[in-house]
Amino acid sequence: MKFEAESLRLYAVTDRAWTGEMTIFEQVECAVRGGATCVQLREKSLCEEDFFDEAVRLREICSAYGVPLIINDSVSVALRAGADGVHVGQSDTDVREVRKMAGDGFIIGASAHTAAQAAEAERAGADYIGAGAVFPTGTKSDASCLSMDELKLITASVKIPVVAIGGINKRNISKLSGSGVSGAALVSAIFSAEDIEKECRELYRLSEQMIKRGN
Repeated sequence: MKFEAESLRLYAVTDRAWTGEMTIFEQVECAVRGGATCVQLREKSLCEEDFFDEAVRLREICSAYGVPLIINDSVSVALRAGADGVHVGQSDTDVREVRKMAGDGFIIGASAHTAAQAAEAERAGADYIGAGAVFPTGTKSDASCLSMDELKLITASVKIPVVAIGGINKRNISKLSGSGVSGAALVSAIFSAEDIEKECRELYRLSEQMIKRGN
């Protein structure tokens, strides 16, 4: 699947904590129908086979809408399920190793908290950088927040696109304007919404507005 900076405009990251009456599959379909441009499946507690089965079903949904499916951490699940890519953190599989296993055309995202980490990930073959946390977040209680200056340094240090993540919602997304990011990654702001599709339409509009104001 073709991957461009615009694919990061509204990046939806799943969180099983927010599944209730809807399944994760229903939630993701609502998100992409509402304008989510990329989906990351993040499962920290499922066994690999259940993770794989979930990834296969979500791949079908995302493919139907032309939206990339990225798997968090697990390169093996991503490759087996035919996902479009994988996102790795600083303590996960090295980007160079992922590229060797997956080859060209496979999307690799890498987390970075400093400009040096971002530049190294780009040299290693990453297609995009996830930078954060940009605001306080309950998803990762141990994550320290990046300042706007640090975020600008990260985006300026690489030629590949950067997506901001961490505590982003409708009230603060505009604060990212001028940072150089290509979009915003959101978890609870999307999946805790009563009407996910409607929320994504609004978040996409705000993300586009944030980027245009920064140009």
